[in-house]
Amino acid sequence: MIPMVDLKRQYHNLKKEMDDAIRDVLEETRFILGPNVGALEEEVATYHSLPYAIGVGNGTDALLLALRACGIGEGDEVITTPFTFIATAEVVALLKAKPVFVDICPDTYNLDCNQIAGKITSKTKAIIPVHLFGHPADMDPIMEIAGKHHLKVIEDCAQAFGATYKGKKVGSMGDAGCFSFFPSKNLAGYGDGGMVITKEEEIAGRIKMLRNHGSAKRYYHQDVGYNSRLDEIQAAIIRVKLKKIDQFNAARRHNAAAYGEAIKNKNITLPVVVPGCEHVYHQFTIRAKNRDRLADALLKKEISSAIYYPVPLHQQDVFLRLYHDSDNLPQSEKASQEVLSLPMFPELNRDEIQLISDVINNVF
Repeated sequence: MIPMVDLKRQYHNLKKEMDDAIRDVLEETRFILGPNVGALEEEVATYHSLPYAIGVGNGTDALLLALRACGIGEGDEVITTPFTFIATAEVVALLKAKPVFVDICPDTYNLDCNQIAGKITSKTKAIIPVHLFGHPADMDPIMEIAGKHHLKVIEDCAQAFGATYKGKKVGSMGDAGCFSFFPSKNLAGYGDGGMVITKEEEIAGRIKMLRNHGSAKRYYHQDVGYNSRLDEIQAAIIRVKLKKIDQFNAARRHNAAAYGEAIKNKNITLPVVVPGCEHVYHQFTIRAKNRDRLADALLKKEISSAIYYPVPLHQQDVFLRLYHDSDNLPQSEKASQEVLSLPMFPELNRDEIQLISDVINNVF
C-alpha cells in the first residue's frame, strides 16, 4: 500500500536524533513549557525573521488565540475561504463572531482577492487567508484591502510551513501567522501542536497569557484563558524536523515535478504555481471530472488518495443552521466535486510516483 504520508519512513531516517531528543526530555523531566518549547519558539521566530513565536496546543488553538489577541469577538465578521478545513471558520464561530465566505481562485484554491471588497461591511474586523495545500495566498492585495479598511490579517499557514510569497515566508506578512504541527503536516510532531508568529509585542504577550489560563504570573489571572501549551516532547520532536524543513520541502517540490512529468492524462488538471510563489506541496492535489472513478482505480492498486474537501464550509450543516446564509460560491462547489489529493511526502520515491501516474494515465 502506498499511503498518503509515510511517517514510519521519516522516523527511521531520523531515528537516532529523534530518540535522543525524546530521551533528553524524559531525563530532564520538565514537561510543560520547558526548554525545548522556548528553543523552538526562538528557532521558528528566527526562521520567519520575526521577533515572536508562541507555542500552543494545536493549530486550531493557534487561530483562536490569534483572533482573540487581535480583538475579534461577538458580533464581528471575519472574511475567509469556504474551501478549507473547518477549524479556520470554527474558531470564528466559537468567539461568537461570523465567518463570511469568499469564493476561491480555481487554480490555487485560495481566496479570490477580487471578491473580498464586496463582502466587507461595518462589522468586518479581520481576514483569514489560508495558504491551502502549501501554495501561498495572494497576500499583496489582501494586505492592501486590510490596510484600507483597518482590518486584521491572520494567516492560516497550517499546510504551508516554509512556503514563500515574493520572497517572504507565509505567516510573516499579516498581524499573525498560525501553524499546525499535526502529524501529517509538512512540519509535524507526533501528536497535536501549534504555533503563532507575530511582529507585534502586544499580540504575542496576549497569546502567551491566554494559552496559560489567562495568567502572566503564576496564580494571578488577568483574563479567562485556555490550557493550550505546546507539549515539551512535541517541541523536541519538531526541533529535530525543523532543521531539515527546507530539505523536506525541496523533496516535496522534486516529487511534484516528477508527478508533473509522469501524469500524461489530458483529463487531469495538475497543480499550478503562481509566479513569485514557492509551493511546499503539503498536498499534491489534482482535478478530474470523474474523480470518484479515479479514486476507485487507485484503491484497487492499493494506492491511497483523499478528498480535501468534499463539502465546502458554506454548505456544512453547522453553518447553514447558525447563519441561514445561502451563498453561491461556484468555484468552491465545483472544486469540492473534482479535487483528489495523491500521496505526497519527502520520502516518496520515483518508482512509486510512476506507478501512481500509470494508474491515472490509464483510468479514463
